[in-house]
Amino acid sequence: MAKAASKGREQGGGTPSGKASLSPSRHDGLNNPVAPSSVPVSLKHDYTSAPDESLVKWSQGGDTEAFEQLVFRHRDKIYARAMLMMRNEEEALDLSQEAWVKSWQRLHQFQGESSFATWMTRIVINLCLDQIRRQKKIRAESIEQLDEEAGGVERQMPVEHTNPTEGLEKDELRKRIDEAMGKLTESHRTVLVLHEFQGLEYKEIAKKVGISIGTVMSRLFYARRRMASLLRGLQRERTEE
Repeated sequence: MAKAASKGREQGGGTPSGKASLSPSRHDGLNNPVAPSSVPVSLKHDYTSAPDESLVKWSQGGDTEAFEQLVFRHRDKIYARAMLMMRNEEEALDLSQEAWVKSWQRLHQFQGESSFATWMTRIVINLCLDQIRRQKKIRAESIEQLDEEAGGVERQMPVEHTNPTEGLEKDELRKRIDEAMGKLTESHRTVLVLHEFQGLEYKEIAKKVGISIGTVMSRLFYARRRMASLLRGLQRERTEE
């Protein structure tokens, strides 16, 4: 009986009854085993040659390498559009960076009704328009204040330097940068140092620090803004001394 059962298992696909298994192994035309459909096969995407549509789909699934390829493809165009609207390199850089942060955060909202480049351009344009409106409001409030204080706007409004480190000697600049860096939070200072001083890409920083690429972009954006604000404050203190 034992021999018969064994023979039945050998001839019947491995079951005592002699019936075929419910999960038989699969083979290709060369009789090589093929993974069952229930087992996912890991495929390495060809990011550089993939169309934007595929990169967007992969990014929406959490693929940061795909999103980084989108940034690489379109960052110059997005920066150029911001520069065209703002006419200021620092503001254009800040706003284009903010646009990429927002696009990562809102990527699930992208439905493909337009191209990804068009969608990104719309985001950066809206950010630029918001910034222009804020600047106009600040200028209008400043003019009203001068009108109240001086009886008119004949007095020349003070010029705001766009470069917060202008007029500083090299050694003094290094000292003030170190001082400003010390006032950043550890998380913001870390991404700033890794990107600006060590030249790491977003993906490398994300892996090194253990955060998402969106978080890297967000922290880097706010660290840059904070540094600029701190350096302007230090410059004003130096002028008043």
